[in-house]
Amino acid sequence: MKTIQGPAIFLAQFMGDEAPFNSLDNITTWVASLGYKGVQIPSWDSRCIDLQKAAESKTYCDEIVGMLAAKGLQITELSTHLQGQLVAVNPAYDLGFDAFAPDSVKGNPKARTEWAIQQLKYAAKASQNLGLNAHATFSGALMWHTVYPWPQRPAGLVEQGFKELGRRWLPILNTFDECGVDLCYEIHPGEDLHDGVTFEMFLDEVKGHKRANLLYDPSHFVLQALDYKQYIDFYHERIKMFHVKDAEFNPTGKQGVYGGYQSWINRAGRFRSLGDGQVDFKSIFSKLTQYGYDGWAVLEWECCIKDPVQGATEGAPFIASHIIKATEKVFDDFAGTGADEEFNKKILGL
Repeated sequence: MKTIQGPAIFLAQFMGDEAPFNSLDNITTWVASLGYKGVQIPSWDSRCIDLQKAAESKTYCDEIVGMLAAKGLQITELSTHLQGQLVAVNPAYDLGFDAFAPDSVKGNPKARTEWAIQQLKYAAKASQNLGLNAHATFSGALMWHTVYPWPQRPAGLVEQGFKELGRRWLPILNTFDECGVDLCYEIHPGEDLHDGVTFEMFLDEVKGHKRANLLYDPSHFVLQALDYKQYIDFYHERIKMFHVKDAEFNPTGKQGVYGGYQSWINRAGRFRSLGDGQVDFKSIFSKLTQYGYDGWAVLEWECCIKDPVQGATEGAPFIASHIIKATEKVFDDFAGTGADEEFNKKILGL
């Protein structure tokens, strides 16, 4: 067994226009003061990183790594959640997702997709230059508008959708393979990869690609009423990243999984700060340790009630208290008799 690394924090939800949230230098000084040891960096935020420059300049990457090391921090992973979303967008969502794209490709879905694919390829090389071995992203979605279909889905639609999704992602996965980096999809409602079954269908289309892996986030499974513990049993070999995020699901006689078009605070399913929701983190950390996960435990803060600074402040000790130092010995070794084939034969009556 191996020991999980942490605590770490995803910076995306904390970036802002005022110090200490307005630059990578400032915000990392702040998170280091809270006890974090790693940071996950949103690659679309120029206040944190210039992704293309990081892909093209090892010197630039070394400067970032050195700046963080001086504060006792490491980069855990880069994230392309927003760019990954744009690899596959159904036309029904064009207007909304154009907000994730630069002005030069807005209103041009083909150009937007090409831009997104290039961004992912930059991310692969940037990750390599930074010495990282995993990367976070979304799959995008061509079929999400049919997830609970009415009218019914026409025959072959799902198969064709996954075939196209695989066609778009396979060259990206190959680039990540060339760079020695695992591409980890956050399994998430709104994405075509939103549970175990859909991940398996995608995996079939990319021929079981060894770089097609998982970012495990139990909060999204709580909101789907999916067994997030058994999920680890099924997919632990592909879990290469871990978002520590809490959630709660309290259905009523008025609403359930779909939330009744309500705001986050009024939904049956809500994201919460660590320890305020229903996720059984003790079991999760135990299972991941049991299966030898040695990646980072990264706080992703999203809460509809608690202030983010309080959430981040409480998050570091919460994660640290759940990390299990993997044992190097069996607890009953003291009573062992050693290996002796002849002695074993006697016990077996042979």
